Amino acid sequence: MVRRTAVALLAALAAGVVLGPPPAAAQAQGHLCCNLRSDGSWISDSNYAESGKTIVPFGTPVRVLGQGRWRVHVEIDGQRQAIGNDYSRDLGMDAFERRYVVAEDPRPLVAALPEKLRRAIGSARVTPGMTRGQVAIAIGWPISSETPHLDARVWKYWLWTFSPFKVHFDDDGRVRRVTSDPETLARVYLP
Repeated sequence: MVRRTAVALLAALAAGVVLGPPPAAAQAQGHLCCNLRSDGSWISDSNYAESGKTIVPFGTPVRVLGQGRWRVHVEIDGQRQAIGNDYSRDLGMDAFERRYVVAEDPRPLVAALPEKLRRAIGSARVTPGMTRGQVAIAIGWPISSETPHLDARVWKYWLWTFSPFKVHFDDDGRVRRVTSDPETLARVYLP
């Protein structure tokens, strides 16, 4: 059986194909799928941009230490952290782990993109024309309690507790627009 990694998922999404998570496979080492925000010990699937959090870039090497109650315990740059399944609890923990820790490094995929897309992903923002996979690398996967199906035309996110925003996709699965209040748009959208 061929294992589908997040890179294969992203390539399929770029081609307009929508796939589910890759099949179960234990992995001790991998890479972060996406730009994720951490307080130094905790990364939430909500990926809030709260004060004191820093972005751990997509592709960062990760060693999986195990799973706990709604957590994937990892080591990043020699530091223990937990990736918390706070709002995607309909996903089993193996599927949740595979969503955030991928076998293949996504950095080569991003390096081959046009400059504007690279700039948007590098700054954790969304820009028109991005595929669903590119949006996920830039700002993380939407939480499944808000966006239960990855082929949805709208992915809902939260920059912080009171700043929701929506990423709207066209018929080809590319970003058409992002909607929110002006302050949130300034932080998440690259026109």
